[in-house]
Amino acid sequence: MPNLEHPAYPADTLLHLESLMPCRESQVSMLLSIFGERQQFSFPSIFIYGHTSSGKTYVMQTLLNTLQLPHVFVNCVEYFTSRLLLEEILIQLQSCSSETEQTSHVPCDNFNDFVRLFKQAVVSRKLQDQTLYIVLDRAEQLREMEANILPAFLRLQELTDRNVTVVLLSEIVWELFRPNTGCFEPLTLYFPDYSIGHLQKILSQNHPPEYSADFYAAYINILLGVFYMVCRDLKELQHLAVLNFSKYCEPVVRGEANERDTRKLWKNIEPHLKKAMQTVYLREISSSQWERLQHDDGEPGQLKGLSAHTHVELPYYSKFLLIAAYLASYNPVRTDKRFFLKHHGKIRKTNFLKKHEKQTICYRVGAKNRTEGITKERTVNEGNSNKCNVTKINGQKTSNHLLGPKPFPLDRLLAILYSIVDNRVAPTANIFSQITSLVTLQLLSVVGHNDQLDGPRYKCTVSLDFIRAIARTVNFDIIKYLYDFL
Repeated sequence: MPNLEHPAYPADTLLHLESLMPCRESQVSMLLSIFGERQQFSFPSIFIYGHTSSGKTYVMQTLLNTLQLPHVFVNCVEYFTSRLLLEEILIQLQSCSSETEQTSHVPCDNFNDFVRLFKQAVVSRKLQDQTLYIVLDRAEQLREMEANILPAFLRLQELTDRNVTVVLLSEIVWELFRPNTGCFEPLTLYFPDYSIGHLQKILSQNHPPEYSADFYAAYINILLGVFYMVCRDLKELQHLAVLNFSKYCEPVVRGEANERDTRKLWKNIEPHLKKAMQTVYLREISSSQWERLQHDDGEPGQLKGLSAHTHVELPYYSKFLLIAAYLASYNPVRTDKRFFLKHHGKIRKTNFLKKHEKQTICYRVGAKNRTEGITKERTVNEGNSNKCNVTKINGQKTSNHLLGPKPFPLDRLLAILYSIVDNRVAPTANIFSQITSLVTLQLLSVVGHNDQLDGPRYKCTVSLDFIRAIARTVNFDIIKYLYDFL
């Protein structure tokens, strides 16, 4: 028994419409009730909202095209100004009922001109006897335009005295749209997220013809069992399903298993789904690169993409600035002469012990410990003199990487930068703007207040693996310049 029923449309058309939009029968039925028949006045404005990949755009396009209703469909991201948006609506309206006539560009500077030209276009195209639908996808962009655009669209039926319905599609709720001055309230309709059962049904419809529907449904069940907790995006899941299906079929193609041997099929696909888990939403490699990667013999958890070495793409000098900031954060100040001065002479490593290391009391325990050179350090703490730190072996110092990054002034950062860069770098505004960009990206953090007289102080917040990946892109061996690795 069909779920969609409407007296104005044939039953076979509604049945075909239901097959095109599975798991959205209630929303489509509500829209059909609102639209009514062609010659009837519909609601002036409808606001449809829901998360991404919940079927809003697809349902509206399929519904209007299948029922052959006169409509205009505009993406507000592509036409990001009010003039571009209004002119695109008029251009599509000119070709709405006639495919042979050449559409001409009509300049439209404001909404008053749009109302006048809209009324003329409706009469010339003989659309005054049926409802015209104007669909504005990604309607949240209207908030960035002039203040009168959104209220005017909501009252377009009243302003033009024509049978027109404006449909707004958005990912945010209406409360974030409502102007402070008030406006005509649209009829709101919510598109909920697809449940796991809905995703199973939708994804299973795309099974390849050479395999049975049950075999592909079992594969989709495995895919959703892995990805459903981290990804509800239908488009992303469709991409993952197409990308990994060939690997799932390998035991069947080689004759090592049949279509019902789900245990063997799961063991074959499991490590590759773990690889795919690292790149959900990232799109860091193409489909062909992913297929080549699946045939490699590397470990399942490794990926030759951005997520493998966790770095972001930075300008050339920004990379050296970040390297210099890392060296300034994890090297003592006294070691700068050793690392960045060519003729520094011999400097004993013990001269660089930190202040808190000099305040420790070391004692030997037993004759065996005395021969092995194992010492324990006891920190002199106020109020708790018996608290001990970790054991030190052969008198080695505490690692600066365990203590965390230390703040450094701007002049020290620039001095290290000029030392590690091969060619001469002038202290231009471009260099200082790149430092600000690194702070914005949260790769550096500002320490202290802005009213300090001695200049700003920074701290590097990236990890060792991150900075080693950055250093490899500029052929810089950062390990040779770190005091902890001497």
